[in-house]
Amino acid sequence: MHQPAPLAPGTLVQGYRIVRNLAVGGFSIVYLALNARAQQVAIKEYLPASLSSRAAGTTHTQISPDKLRLYRLGLQSFFHEGRALAQISHPGVSSVLDFFEANGTVYMVMNLLQGSSLQEFIVGARAQADPGILREATIASLFQEFLPAVRVVHQHKLLHLDLKPGNIIITRDDHAVLIDFGAARHALDPEATALRPMYTPGFAAPELYVRGTPLGPWTDVYSLGACLYSCMRGFPPMDVPTRRRVDNLGAHLERLRGVYSDQLIAVVGRCLSLQPDARPQSVLELQKSLPLGGTRAQ
Repeated sequence: MHQPAPLAPGTLVQGYRIVRNLAVGGFSIVYLALNARAQQVAIKEYLPASLSSRAAGTTHTQISPDKLRLYRLGLQSFFHEGRALAQISHPGVSSVLDFFEANGTVYMVMNLLQGSSLQEFIVGARAQADPGILREATIASLFQEFLPAVRVVHQHKLLHLDLKPGNIIITRDDHAVLIDFGAARHALDPEATALRPMYTPGFAAPELYVRGTPLGPWTDVYSLGACLYSCMRGFPPMDVPTRRRVDNLGAHLERLRGVYSDQLIAVVGRCLSLQPDARPQSVLELQKSLPLGGTRAQ
């Protein structure tokens, strides 16, 4: 499977000039671009590598006839994603400024975020602290600020489904922003099951492994628990298939007693339950269970 060629620097798309590509994934390419006022924006282009192709130096997306139906399903759900996110106005959610069709595909224009991912902070801290990666006050403060953004997403009948430290950006002015709703569009379009992406091991809830299992806010709560765990230990919990065979989550959490409060450890344990109904059923319930945040400092 060959990755379709990204748009060349200097290419104009609906008045936006491509500067360079920032990230390439299995379903999309993200570009740095300039709008008509020469302001920097990020543009996400729907371009599934398994369904489409594009030759270097060209702009139009090519789809073979046998893959056209799946491609159109994905195109429609990507468009739904952009429309849903455009209705969300919250500083903790990456803003969608515009979305449009061109070159046989769909584009989503977003604010360009300057900062580092939570994953980068965890990796940086991991080399300096053991067993407590980030201080409890830092973790509590970060999540107390960030969780209302996830609540707003859920209030718009949208699930993220790929919450992980790599999808949480800490901006240069020290705000946490949720990015990359690539998995979320599948909650909007149940027909697009054949397009469901691979979820991130360690962060994906058990119900994501079984097609047809009901999904809800509790599904994202599991991932949030895995994010909390990562902030405490420096890496995610074992993936669900491994945990179903040998689950030593409790033993790992037990080693953190004395480093973190019993309250925080208990919350993480509940969030990471393999039984959906044993977790907090909403982000608000999770938020109320967390220790109150203090000053944000690593």
